[in-house]
Amino acid sequence: MSQAIQPPNQPTTGQPDRVTFDRRELALILSTYGRFVAAGEWRDYGMSFLRDVAVFSVFRRAAENPLYRIEKRPRLRAAQGAYAVIGMDGQVLKRGHDLAQVLRVLDRKLIRALD
Repeated sequence: MSQAIQPPNQPTTGQPDRVTFDRRELALILSTYGRFVAAGEWRDYGMSFLRDVAVFSVFRRAAENPLYRIEKRPRLRAAQGAYAVIGMDGQVLKRGHDLAQVLRVLDRKLIRALD
């Protein structure tokens, strides 16, 4: 009689142990980040992958607080939308179900920065 052994890296429940950005989401975020770096507005970023949220933070300088946080909260996907852009002061600038649509709030700021 053989017994199936669960690999130690996989959680025993059906839910993942942390929230991450998938390849498509990360490509959208990094595309926006690249445009701001090219414009000289942003210079650094950081990512955090926690149990209930994935966060992509952007900085003007490495030693500062983040200018913006792009968050993914899967638990909110049915209600308000899983994605949000949050400003430095904690204000939610845009929340929604489509990441590309949510990131457009930052494009408006890039247009103003170039003027």
